[in-house]
Amino acid sequence: MLLKDFKKDTMRVCIYDSRKSMGIGAAEEAVAYIKDLLANKEEVNIIFAAAPSQNEFLEAVASSDIDWTRVNAFHMDEYIGLPKDAPQGFGNFLRRAIFEKVPFKSVSYLNGQIEPQRACEEYTRLLVENPVDVVFMGIGENGHIAFNDPHVAHFDDSEVVKVVDLDEKCRRQQVNDGCFATIDDVPTHAMTLTIPTLVKAERLFCVVPAATKAWAVNETVNGTIDEHCPASIMRLHPAATLYVDSDSGKMLLN
Repeated sequence: MLLKDFKKDTMRVCIYDSRKSMGIGAAEEAVAYIKDLLANKEEVNIIFAAAPSQNEFLEAVASSDIDWTRVNAFHMDEYIGLPKDAPQGFGNFLRRAIFEKVPFKSVSYLNGQIEPQRACEEYTRLLVENPVDVVFMGIGENGHIAFNDPHVAHFDDSEVVKVVDLDEKCRRQQVNDGCFATIDDVPTHAMTLTIPTLVKAERLFCVVPAATKAWAVNETVNGTIDEHCPASIMRLHPAATLYVDSDSGKMLLN
């Protein structure tokens, strides 16, 4: 059930009573938007976030009747240094969650197995050739979007895809999410789409459940718009919606 629906600057905020209703509600709006796009253009390009926070949303989206044969899929970040078949790899996560469940026209992976700068350059070419229409995203505990942690985030970044080092809070989140047993197991570096690359998309759907994200959600909505909370950039986007549950949005319900 939708508890609250309001706007902060240009960003819409939807607070749901549960994680499941949040995922379903966000998916219903995303599916409707994609169908509208496909009614007016031959193909749609979508960037997907890979994280347990996206599970309910991705499950609902994957079960929809979108014509996936006209959708090109991309993902927004990837660890450096993991084995190709590591379950924690974001490409592998998305393969299990949606990429192998529906018949996409194409799926393009960030390649964590080759020299990182070369991988960034190859993915940059793909994104330039296939301008992004939609981004499905989340927010990290430190306010990051993709792997743009506060210390490496730049609203005016000149790069499309870049190599970054991950801050401790970001790496601890991977342990909190159950993806790694200890922080020492979490890679220290990753490749990420930059903030300008993400916000260039016509439409942003940002899905953020769980109490561990309450600070980040509140800073996104009520904090200053700057790189201390990279997700705050959504308040300047003309078509961004933040979907939260009663746990992640508890500071907005007071």
